[in-house]
Amino acid sequence: MPLVFAAIAPHPPVLIPEIGKDNLKKLVKTEEAMKKLEQEFYASKPESILVISPHGEIFNDSFSINLSADYSASFKEFGDFSLELKFKSDYMSIQEIRAADETQKSVAVTLTSNPELDHGSSIPLYYLSQHLKNIPIIPLTYSGLDLKQHFIFGQFLHQQLSKINKRFAVIASGDLSHRLTKDAPGGYSVKGKEFDKKLIGLIKKKDVQGILNIDQKLCQGAGECGLRSIAILLGVIESLNTKTDVLSYEGPFGVGYLVCNFQLV
Repeated sequence: MPLVFAAIAPHPPVLIPEIGKDNLKKLVKTEEAMKKLEQEFYASKPESILVISPHGEIFNDSFSINLSADYSASFKEFGDFSLELKFKSDYMSIQEIRAADETQKSVAVTLTSNPELDHGSSIPLYYLSQHLKNIPIIPLTYSGLDLKQHFIFGQFLHQQLSKINKRFAVIASGDLSHRLTKDAPGGYSVKGKEFDKKLIGLIKKKDVQGILNIDQKLCQGAGECGLRSIAILLGVIESLNTKTDVLSYEGPFGVGYLVCNFQLV
């Protein structure tokens, strides 16, 4: 089985110790959950990470894969000029996914090339690569298509990864509502907490159809950024037996941070 690990991870910059500093104390649950996730990730012995980010180059009608020989991640935009991470590309796997897209025409994939990773990718990778510094990555960004198309794209990815003799991990990077409190980045909306509670409940029940058919007005009102990442991940693991383990959820800065491991059984 090529897929050995699947999880949802948030990407708040304050989760990086060099950036968060004293504010990291307010994210204890998330930090501890990410450290636990890293242990389970390392134990699964992955050979490549496919990381799905909301903050790469987004196209209305196609998914994008960032193909570069190497990648770097810095956090200068968040005030830290000292920390820089380096990653290498899983170049051959990206090419095989792209070749399958060109042959089958079942999904639309656009290749981009940017050696600088966005924070949606780099923050989960900061934690997960602690003991696997040289693991290659496949940086992917979701599209402007609907949730069902994201789920279908996840199924396509599973089919293609299954043909490659490699142990893959898939990470859906994304935060939930950005409108949980009055001082939240998107301002307050009652739909913020409603959305987060509903989505987490559906994830726990493994109610895929409930997630794919979630009220779009609720999503828009909540100001979320992770739902389409999650829809792709659900498509990837759809044919597998998994046990949902919600490791943590909190929103001390007005944004919902969920850490969830889909244990393969």
